[in-house]
Amino acid sequence: MNEKKRCVIIGGADIRRYDHVRACLREDDFYICCDSGLKHREALGIVPNLVVGDFDSHENPRLDVETIVLPCEKDDTDTAFAVKEALKRGFQDFLLLGVIGGRLDHTLGNVSLLLMLDARGKRAAALDDCSELEIVSREPAFIPERYAYFSLLNISGLARGITIRNAKYPLTDAEITCEYQYGVSNEVLPGRTAEVTVKSGRLLLIKALPDQTVE
Repeated sequence: MNEKKRCVIIGGADIRRYDHVRACLREDDFYICCDSGLKHREALGIVPNLVVGDFDSHENPRLDVETIVLPCEKDDTDTAFAVKEALKRGFQDFLLLGVIGGRLDHTLGNVSLLLMLDARGKRAAALDDCSELEIVSREPAFIPERYAYFSLLNISGLARGITIRNAKYPLTDAEITCEYQYGVSNEVLPGRTAEVTVKSGRLLLIKALPDQTVE
């Protein structure tokens, strides 16, 4: 079982702020590279523990690590397969890298993996060059002042009982529908930590990272 380790799944979307991503990694992380996610391993300074993919977008490097070769025609994307494989191996904590950007269909599909992990009671976040993404459902979410902005989007139906505290635009027992996304670009009050709670339903929380020079 891997209940105490975090599983980091690396997809093939572009990563430019490698310095920021590297700062978020831990010594004991378990790394799964998905097909063209292999292109990031040198810049991230990691050695994959597992490689999965159909290798339609990256040549199989035949590393001396466990590798699962997938068929090109399948229901799951390589990233979705990696998430399911990690669940089978008992991981409770997930970080998805290189899964946001490029093709919109893959981006939306990968965001839905956060919903799948949340539904199974797992901790999960995705990180791109501009933001950190997570699902808010059963537990409150906290946004420190260091984030420039944060947004709450409904991507799974009706969310009710939404309360936002310590933010420029607070809410009390509100609802956000998929048709009217008014929870975009909120700000944490100076010197405070914003808090978001949801009584029913789920929201996608996007925390905007401070501006940094891109490598």
